[in-house]
Amino acid sequence: MNDKRINPFDAASEPDRHAIWEMLVTRDNRAFASADWSLVANDFAADRFEGISANGSADPADWSLEYPTLDGYRDRWLHMAEEYRCKPVVGDRLTLLFELTTLDRIEIHTDRAVAWKQFKIDAPLQNGKRWQVSAQTLYRLHRIGGQWRIAGFVGYLPLEVHA
Repeated sequence: MNDKRINPFDAASEPDRHAIWEMLVTRDNRAFASADWSLVANDFAADRFEGISANGSADPADWSLEYPTLDGYRDRWLHMAEEYRCKPVVGDRLTLLFELTTLDRIEIHTDRAVAWKQFKIDAPLQNGKRWQVSAQTLYRLHRIGGQWRIAGFVGYLPLEVHA
């Protein structure tokens, strides 16, 4: 079994993909598990950020501009992180985040990139129920001052679309 905490992109041969994976997986998971926004605050291009919610639908007609500003997204992210900290998970919360996260597709064109991050898990909870997640987020990234930053995303997309 591969260790999902290990960055699959080599820092020497794929430095941009390596940096993006570290930002969207390692840093984000650590920040979310500890509900500490300060760990990811500098990963965003606040002046051009917007977050679109797909509202669980593959149909763009159902999507909405849920987070027109980074402040709005930060507040929701912190709320979701606190909810996760209260979820009666079995085992280590950070390990569980790494297990449910996949980021293996990153497309880069000069100073712009798109990354597809997937979330999938069906895990038992301490209360006998199950925690099921099956969703994905499409991130838009800009290289600003030599650093990759999140300019926006389409999130809460269904992971598997069936016709």
